Amino acid sequence: MANLPRLNGIIRALEQNLPAFTSFAMPDITTALAFSKTKYDGVVFEMEHNHYDVSNLRDSLQYLLNRELIAKSGSVAPAVTPIVRIPPNGSEMNQFIAKQVLDVGAYGVVWPHISTAEEAYNAVSACRYSRPKSAENYEPAGIRGDGPGKALRYWGVSQKEYYERADVWPLVPTGEILVVTMIEDSKGVGNLDDILSRVDGIGIVLIGEGDLSQDLGHPRDYEHPVVREAMAHVVATCKKHNVVVGHPHVNKNNVESVLQQGYRFLMAGPTTSYPALEKGLELSGRQSEKASGGNDH
Repeated sequence: MANLPRLNGIIRALEQNLPAFTSFAMPDITTALAFSKTKYDGVVFEMEHNHYDVSNLRDSLQYLLNRELIAKSGSVAPAVTPIVRIPPNGSEMNQFIAKQVLDVGAYGVVWPHISTAEEAYNAVSACRYSRPKSAENYEPAGIRGDGPGKALRYWGVSQKEYYERADVWPLVPTGEILVVTMIEDSKGVGNLDDILSRVDGIGIVLIGEGDLSQDLGHPRDYEHPVVREAMAHVVATCKKHNVVVGHPHVNKNNVESVLQQGYRFLMAGPTTSYPALEKGLELSGRQSEKASGGNDH
């Protein structure tokens, strides 16, 4: 157990004081195969706005494994670490969904719309197994049901090793499970200091700037002073509590600024390139047509 290397690549980067790079992805085999060859530390399978299908997620996790890279690394750790954004908002308290995605092998759960300490406590509890009250780091008390068969096989560890590692980081330093709570409204922004003061076990606070900007009355106007002020407050509060803060919309134009502001969990969109199509459009004079949306019929 002591010699088992870090399995969660996102945590590995953060422990080395490096930013961790991830991206949202569809939970399907084709997308998983594409991500298996990337340099991302992790991938967030998006099941909040996409169809919730645990069987499809299970297949996606398997196809994400790049066995050539695993063999070369000398570790069972996946080259790209899978975590999952689940459907329910924090107020819906659907702990069973976290249990299901963890049971098939996910290394973490992204919880949408966490606005109160009670909701955050539930999020962490749902990702932890129960233990005696005398146990170290008992709170938040675990409520995850015991059914790890598929997960320990996916992780490539024994049952004993899985139980020892299947806890939340950084509350448990050897834990491999990330609890990512999304702050997506003004209520959550206002309560964040209380949340981080009262609830241990939150690995990352991810700003949901799309919903937050809606709630603040400036939909997707991310440069509006009101939106920027709210986001800056989240970053400052996370720094105060030494909790990693994440940014969901990172691109080549803002990545330098995002890093300078203190974000350490960066979600960058995958680049899809079609060189033959792009060259063909250019040579045939159709580039401007495609850029303008084609013929208006």
